[in-house]
Amino acid sequence: MTTVAVVTGAGRGLGRKIAERLARTGHHVICTDIDEGAAHVTAAIVDGTGLAQDVRDPDSHRSVARVAAAKGTLAVWVNNAGVLAVGDTWELDDATVRRMVEVNLLGVIWGCHAAIEAMAAGTILNIASMSAIVPTPGLAVYGATKHGVLGYSLSLAAELRRAKRPVTVSALLPDAIAGEMTSAVAHDAAASLLFSNKQLSLDEVADAAASLVARPRLVKTIPAYRAAMIHLLRPFPALGLPLLDRFAAIGRKRQQR
Repeated sequence: MTTVAVVTGAGRGLGRKIAERLARTGHHVICTDIDEGAAHVTAAIVDGTGLAQDVRDPDSHRSVARVAAAKGTLAVWVNNAGVLAVGDTWELDDATVRRMVEVNLLGVIWGCHAAIEAMAAGTILNIASMSAIVPTPGLAVYGATKHGVLGYSLSLAAELRRAKRPVTVSALLPDAIAGEMTSAVAHDAAASLLFSNKQLSLDEVADAAASLVARPRLVKTIPAYRAAMIHLLRPFPALGLPLLDRFAAIGRKRQQR
C-alpha cells in the first residue's frame, strides 16, 4: 500500500524541500499551496499530487485528507504553510494581523484536526520557529503565533497519548532561514533580529524536518546552541530584553551591508 504524506505551503521554499525529502523516502506527497501553479510545480518535481489550498479554511484540510486517503495510507502530515509581516505590532493593520494568526496558528490546528481524523497511525510535524521560545520585538504577532503552535503541539501530543492514539506530534523550531520570507523583509529595520546571526539554509531545516518524521520527538530546535542560550535566559526576562536590543543592533548592521 502506498504511504502518503501531506505538506502544506509546499509550492516553494521550505515546503518544497520537505516534499522532496519525503518523496525520496517513498511517500506519495500531496503538495498544497495557496498558489495552485506552484503546488503543481512541486508535485511534478516529486512525482506527487498538487492541490490549491487556503489553510485558513478548515474544510480545505478535510478535502486534502480525502485526496490523501484515495492515494493510499496517510502516514505523515506536515503543517508548514506560514506568512510573515514585520513592524511594531500596533502599526500592523487588522487584516495583516488576522492573516498571520489564521495562517500560522489556525491553519496548523485545522491541519492537525484533519490529519487525526484521517490517520489510523502516523506522525504530524508542525513547523514553528525559534520565536516560539523568545520575545521577538518587530515580529510580535508572528512570534505569538509560533508560541501558539508550540503550545498547541505539546498539548495535542498529550491528548493523543491519553487517548492511546498511535499518532505522534513534533514541533520544529528553526532559527531564521535564508529564503523568500526573510529576503522580503531584508531592508526593514523591524526585521533586524532575523539577521542577527547567520541564517539557516533551507536544506538544513528540511533535513531536520525529515529526521523528525523518521524519528519523532516532541520538540527540536536548530541550531541547538541558540536554544540552550535562550532557555538559560528565560527565567530572567529583565536581562533578556536588553540583550535582544544588542542582537537587533547587530542585525541592522548586517542589513545595511
